[in-house]
Amino acid sequence: MRSLSTHRKKYRITRMCVEILSKQDWPVTIQTKSSLVLRDLDLLMKFSDLEAGFSIATADESIRKIFEPKSPTIRERIDTLEKLHSTGLKTYAMIAPLLPGAEELAALLSDKVDHVLIDRMNYHYADWVYKKYGLGYAITDEFLTEKKKELARAFEREETPYQLLF
Repeated sequence: MRSLSTHRKKYRITRMCVEILSKQDWPVTIQTKSSLVLRDLDLLMKFSDLEAGFSIATADESIRKIFEPKSPTIRERIDTLEKLHSTGLKTYAMIAPLLPGAEELAALLSDKVDHVLIDRMNYHYADWVYKKYGLGYAITDEFLTEKKKELARAFEREETPYQLLF
């Protein structure tokens, strides 16, 4: 059985949708974790109002492997953001859920995004993962509040606009 991402890649479903939207010059926001977005860069450049963003919850690869084992690496996502940003496209990062290691993202994202969104986005569906790997502290209000403050200070130092969503 093929995965949905295999079908998207093979049948170019996203590209067809983007082509339709580009013909009408609709405002578009893309949020992804995949560098496959670069395949459609020629189309994305045609929009007058397009923003491309990446979900990046941590700068720590070992944490990423726990929570997003099948997703692209952090480096791959940041490199893709940099390529998109260098073309003049508006780019952003969505740091959610807020995971340990997120505080390192400010330096990594500097000059690669126009702004950053930060959200705790923990709906307790993954509490067992936090507990299994000894990360229960990372779902407490105290941890999330402290990380929010750390990230705010770090993005201010980098002069990167950010928005706290909690």
